[in-house]
Amino acid sequence: MVPDILSRMRIVNKYNRDELRNQFRSGKPFPHMVIDNFLDPSYCRQIADSYPTYLEARDLGLQFDALNEKSKIQITDSDQFPDSVNRLNSFLGSKQFLTDLSYITGIQNLLADEQLKGGGMHMTGPGGRLDVHIDFNFVESESLHRRLNILLYLNEEWQSTWGGQLELWDKKVRKCHRVIEPVLNRCVVFATSEISFHGVRPITRSAQSARKSFAAYYYTKESPADWDGEKHSTVFKARPDELVRGNVLMPLRRAMTLATSSIRRAKRFVKKTFLS
Repeated sequence: MVPDILSRMRIVNKYNRDELRNQFRSGKPFPHMVIDNFLDPSYCRQIADSYPTYLEARDLGLQFDALNEKSKIQITDSDQFPDSVNRLNSFLGSKQFLTDLSYITGIQNLLADEQLKGGGMHMTGPGGRLDVHIDFNFVESESLHRRLNILLYLNEEWQSTWGGQLELWDKKVRKCHRVIEPVLNRCVVFATSEISFHGVRPITRSAQSARKSFAAYYYTKESPADWDGEKHSTVFKARPDELVRGNVLMPLRRAMTLATSSIRRAKRFVKKTFLS
């Protein structure tokens, strides 16, 4: 269990590592666990209350308004974090918590991401979405393999009718095996792999508040045992009922991205060959 010193710091509630180990390793459709009441309740509300409004967050972070990620804001710069969020971030990267995660998940030598690439404070506004996907699997600059995601939800009065639930899908994105409500003080940890397809149900425009969470990712220098050597960025898939999105919009988006990339490579070639 978490040492008493952490309890006195009023950061996290005690948890049973063996119970979580069993839950994580038996998770379907891929290893995961859900921990309710993860943090001390008063501290968790302090974190939630410290989040900026959605409009304020737009000035602090990076906003996504693309096909697959819409009305989503990430604040990854820890200098922008309120003190309560910085305490949480420090705890999630602490040696003791990394040791517990390694015991629970069976993944040794876990490393926290101090730069929070894609992590940090997340907010998604009404009408926002995050399509089903698997995450990027490698950080080229540091030769790190992405292994775990941790999400802490911070929505005290979230209504199911607003959408925003986390979905865990099978590897062919044909069946959603689990739907997780993003309620206050619920923590989700799952393995990131080539089959860990997950997404967020579109948030209705009638939602009365932005969906709030804190995210962090964990890495290893060592590659996963089943890694085939292929490095990739985020890979999005359409849900079975999203026919237009899957058959028209996503292929068109991929074609446009490929064309843009080809043009950039051609410009670099011309510049290097003829203008240098």
